[in-house]
Amino acid sequence: MKAIVIGAGFAGLAAALRLSQAGAQVTVLDALERPGGKAALGDRDVSSGPTVVTMPQVFRALHRRLDWAAPALSPARPTTAYHALDGRTFAPAAPGEPGALATTLAQLSRAEAQQYRRLLQLSRALYESAAPTFLFAPPPGPGALARYGLRHGLHASPLTPLHRLVDSGPFLTPFWLRFATYLGADPYQAPAVLHNIAWVELGGGVWHLQGGLLQLAERLAAEARSRGVQFETGSAVSALHTRGRRVVAAHTSRGVETADRWVSAADHHLTAGWLGRQVPEAPLGVSGFALQLRLEEDVGQGHHVFWPARYAREWAEIRRGELPGDPTLYLHLDGRRAFLLVNAPPRPDLRVNPGAYGAELLRRLQARYPLAVTDWRALSPADYARTAHRGALYGQAPHGLRGSLRPGWRLRGLDNLVQVGGTVFPGGGVPLSMLSGWNGAGALLGLPYDPLGGADFSA
Repeated sequence: MKAIVIGAGFAGLAAALRLSQAGAQVTVLDALERPGGKAALGDRDVSSGPTVVTMPQVFRALHRRLDWAAPALSPARPTTAYHALDGRTFAPAAPGEPGALATTLAQLSRAEAQQYRRLLQLSRALYESAAPTFLFAPPPGPGALARYGLRHGLHASPLTPLHRLVDSGPFLTPFWLRFATYLGADPYQAPAVLHNIAWVELGGGVWHLQGGLLQLAERLAAEARSRGVQFETGSAVSALHTRGRRVVAAHTSRGVETADRWVSAADHHLTAGWLGRQVPEAPLGVSGFALQLRLEEDVGQGHHVFWPARYAREWAEIRRGELPGDPTLYLHLDGRRAFLLVNAPPRPDLRVNPGAYGAELLRRLQARYPLAVTDWRALSPADYARTAHRGALYGQAPHGLRGSLRPGWRLRGLDNLVQVGGTVFPGGGVPLSMLSGWNGAGALLGLPYDPLGGADFSA
């Protein structure tokens, strides 16, 4: 059996490994020159996308499936440092540390501590009720959705927007809202159920992977090659051809490819376009504007969030299709490299001078967290559009209850192709993308679903 995987991001690499493990002859096509997907744009040794690990049980389980040694993961202590404009810093302790909750609450006022405890418990309850259906199981059909709705629907506050659910004062409200952006949401338009994402970080922790996620992509690709997987980098797909209910060929920049089975780990909008189909119109999630920084000295590891003067104004500007003038700054430090990311509208046609906007972002960062930067490179929504439709990092915006449901792996009328990756079930981010790729490929082969460690953070 010959199989082709389109896309060498984390979903595509996981799919290729599962197909090869089942005995298929696998070829991976990717328009970029190296594996890693969105993480592989720009500078060769600086990530341009994911920077840290959550859901470490997924990574450990995948290594066990491949008979690898467990990955070298070290917990981030604290999970993240959040910096207010007035100089106040809030740094939740890493879960599992002795007295972690007490250490976290001690940084808050009494009223804030009460709100924090309440919203932390609520995020855990939402996560534990949603995960068995929406993360660690196949894409849910009507029956599974009905069972979830009957058992947990009312507890998910379906008529309450997220920003009202987590309203807990000027200091903590942006903290809780930020987690929805992990799926590309505008937090002021997101449903309350997305509050469950907070528990992934606050309950499962944030982890640093030795060598970083770009090196993980290289390792996964090397393992795939050792199992006979062929990689055709610099090979951009332009069309997929069908005969009846089967995909039979792909036109690429390097010629025509044929196969028996197909996995598209590209943005599902791109897959639809290659098939001559249209995705129903829906709002797109957030894009990004980033700086890849090289530093004069080793600053260790860690990540920080610097709040703007008015968080709501930032999102109002993004809704208008503008780059925010005073954005939230996300900074990841990794030795002599750093990655600075701000939220941006999904507009690759945005008229902006990347150098000028990047210099302004760097000025704002330096005013709050001085770094000795020796060189930097900017990435705009147009750069992210190389791997994501219009630069939307997570595809469709998860706004409203229907918007938060991701498309499944199967495409209507096609028996030998599945769609996987961050724009479909179960969602964006490296662990969910790997779950999607591993199990979407498994579904193509008729294999049972594998939860890769499931919801057990200790797995």
